[in-house]
Amino acid sequence: MTSFFNAVSAVAVLLVLTVVGYCMGKLGWMGPAEKKFLGKYIINIAVPCNCINGVLGRLDRSMLGEAGWLLLLAFGLMVLCLAAAMVLARILRIPRNRKGIFVSMCALSSCLFVGLPLGTQLFGDACIPYVMIYYLANATMIQTVGVAMIERSGTGGDLRPAAFLKDLARKPPIVTIVVCVILLLLGVKLPDVVMTSAEYISGSVSPLALIYTGYVTYELGLRNMKLERGLPTLMVMRLAVSPLVCVTLCQLSGVTGLPRSVFALESGLPVFTQGPVLAGTY
Repeated sequence: MTSFFNAVSAVAVLLVLTVVGYCMGKLGWMGPAEKKFLGKYIINIAVPCNCINGVLGRLDRSMLGEAGWLLLLAFGLMVLCLAAAMVLARILRIPRNRKGIFVSMCALSSCLFVGLPLGTQLFGDACIPYVMIYYLANATMIQTVGVAMIERSGTGGDLRPAAFLKDLARKPPIVTIVVCVILLLLGVKLPDVVMTSAEYISGSVSPLALIYTGYVTYELGLRNMKLERGLPTLMVMRLAVSPLVCVTLCQLSGVTGLPRSVFALESGLPVFTQGPVLAGTY
């Protein structure tokens, strides 16, 4: 029963922060200019700091080496879910400008903001290494495949390999996560002042992204909110299919116990909080 209430409490926090954003729009405290600022700040400053804090602040090289199989398992799960979502998007005839965000949200979750506190409430601090392994795979997929798909849907551009790689090299979150993984493999540690600053800024990602989402809800108008095509499917994918695929992959690969439980939890969390910001930006 305690675990149930902890889970409800974690989700309630998401709703409260979203309501704050809605009220700020209602009261006139937030407008298009503030929305644009938040989008740029979250994507170009806060998310890179989130990557630094998550990868270099909570993982070490020995942990990464020992957990290589689990990392591959997490990547495999997300690739399978992305592929399934792409097929569903075609079957459901999701509009092109929404296809990227639909597919990304079907497969990728909010690992750090929701997953870490919920995981520690359910399993204790012993789960943190497994949460961070899943986070590394999830963050990498968001900042590469997820961003590319959302941008392509929004701008209508072609996904040519050369242009795709060139574009990735110009995005701060992607550059940051690549550099962080290299530093982690080399065993290089950043100065404490850098890590502390990154930790503080990192803490603003999910709250501000949820406030942004609340403002977007106000901007659209509650009366205009409706069950868009694909939304029920997205919810089933996120809350049922993804955990089921995860448990199946763990069973087939011999992963049991705490790692399997943590991965199943992480795979069934709410969608990643940067999603609405990316959708709004592109």
